[in-house]
Amino acid sequence: MKREMPTQLIVGVLILLIGGAIVGGEYLLVQWWPRHEQRVRDEVLTLLPYRNETLGVEMQVAAGIYGKVQGFPGGVRIERSKFWSIGPSLTITMQPNPDQSAEFSPQVLAKWQTVGVTEEIPRYRMDHLRINDRDAVLIRQFQGRAMLLTARIISPDRIIEANCSPGREDEDLYMNACEESLRTIKVAGPPSPQPSPPSEGIIELTSPQR
Repeated sequence: MKREMPTQLIVGVLILLIGGAIVGGEYLLVQWWPRHEQRVRDEVLTLLPYRNETLGVEMQVAAGIYGKVQGFPGGVRIERSKFWSIGPSLTITMQPNPDQSAEFSPQVLAKWQTVGVTEEIPRYRMDHLRINDRDAVLIRQFQGRAMLLTARIISPDRIIEANCSPGREDEDLYMNACEESLRTIKVAGPPSPQPSPPSEGIIELTSPQR
């Protein structure tokens, strides 16, 4: 006569299997997943050297962006293509600086500062800074269903514009990769003079009239 498996044994086996799955899931979440995320982050943010003598730029490009390099008149495009989505990309262009100015004009800076409001560009932000001793701006904006980070760097003989997009990848991670890459750009040519410190006005103190 065929004997049936006791109900208590079946329940015990189910509890053992469920408990094992819970322990395994907890290990995956608590132990393996954070290390995996950190490893992926380190691989994406590893900087690799890139140099383009035609454009007059030298920089470090994050490995998560560095992929196919394709030149075109006046620029170059670096992209890590994805078969199933839009991958991150970096496009660098160069134009001559006819004014031979080492700094962007206040009028141009004011325009870039306010264009986010006047044209209602989502998540727009402009930072005026120096990149490797050159006058520069970093502009963040939402464009074409993805974030875009633009660096404009001026030297006495050329103006470099670099546009970096995370594509459909992790926005925070790849925007970080874009920023770390753009902040390494070195522009060839004569050195830019150091900006003069703002002059301090003279405050005259007068005695109160009696």
